[in-house]
Amino acid sequence: MGSCPLYIFYLMFIIMSCNHNPAPSKKLRHSTYGDTNLAIPNRKLLFHGSCTNRDISIFQSKDITSGIPQYIVQIVNTCVHGCVPSDIHLHCGWFASARIVNPRTFKRVMYDDCLVNGGKPLKTGQTIRFTYSNSFMYPLAFKSAKFC
Repeated sequence: MGSCPLYIFYLMFIIMSCNHNPAPSKKLRHSTYGDTNLAIPNRKLLFHGSCTNRDISIFQSKDITSGIPQYIVQIVNTCVHGCVPSDIHLHCGWFASARIVNPRTFKRVMYDDCLVNGGKPLKTGQTIRFTYSNSFMYPLAFKSAKFC
């Protein structure tokens, strides 16, 4: 039940982001929800054209726990039309977690190169979600993907 407000916030973000203007903004909005800080790209949903790296949104938030801090990561394909991305890689530094992360979900293959979803396609609207534990939040950013 503790993650329910995060999903409500996410749904509100999707609804507010729905704009039929095909020119996406490059601004970032920093939102605070309780003790959770999110950097949210101001991404417009595209209804024509092909998918690009801007269609892969990465959200991170700190989970409120005692002990080693935990971070929730959500990677979402926001492209509505076009080829679904596969073989998605993120910049991730020396990503490591005190808590085991399923390697089919997210895996560091080498320094600053992490594979998402085992390289399988990320369907339209699909979200990959995992939690990791570390003393600090790793900066995660899009690196590469195959778009057909």
